[in-house]
Amino acid sequence: MAFLEVKNLKKSFGKTEVLKGIDFSLEKGEVLAMIGASGGGKTTLLRCLNFLELADAGTISIDGQQIYEGGVTRYRNEKELRDSRLHFGLVFQSFNLFPQYNVLQNVTLAPTLQQKGSAQQISAHALETIARVGLTDKLENYPCQLSGGQQQRVAIARALVMDPDILCFDEPTSALDPELTGEVLKVIKSLKDSSSTMIVVTHEMEFARNVADKIIFMADGKIEEMGTPEEVFDHPRSLRTQAFLSKSQEKI
Repeated sequence: MAFLEVKNLKKSFGKTEVLKGIDFSLEKGEVLAMIGASGGGKTTLLRCLNFLELADAGTISIDGQQIYEGGVTRYRNEKELRDSRLHFGLVFQSFNLFPQYNVLQNVTLAPTLQQKGSAQQISAHALETIARVGLTDKLENYPCQLSGGQQQRVAIARALVMDPDILCFDEPTSALDPELTGEVLKVIKSLKDSSSTMIVVTHEMEFARNVADKIIFMADGKIEEMGTPEEVFDHPRSLRTQAFLSKSQEKI
């Protein structure tokens, strides 16, 4: 049984159908990279998995337990919704750090609000997590004192410290200068080496090829192609996948 199972997930905004029946699974410790042109539904899919949007239909299951069924699941209060969200951690492309808090405060805020241990335990776990992203020397710095790459690494630490089952990244390097992209991708790769289960929406094709265990190419709200990096990049079956990869190669 797969660790994450998504079946027939659908989402519309008004009359616009954005997700048209998404099916995929992910094993524990695997990295899934989602690629495709903007507007294909990748971000909406991540938002549905993180319950920032609620899917209209379909199911989401973690480790054999169904945690959501579109059109059926009803959250009675914010706590129930928050409990479902805790299965996933989301790193946004625009960092979304709290500017009034320093690095340590940004990372300890959520576990403190969720009462995930004593203040000493939360602080110790935060320090360990910040060290994993290489920012121990920036604990007292505020976001305005950090580079874009450092801010994104703080955002990764903030998601990691909650110990989510699955860590999601929504184009984590799109807001960064090319020279800062490498440091963030290096951190994400190190998380794979520690057996974290991850879903990464990315336009970095080489990163997807070298780090992901599974690739999904999305177009028009559907999974156009899915397979291993070798299958999707070297032997794409879909003409749309072939065209997308050809254009991506031209930009390199």
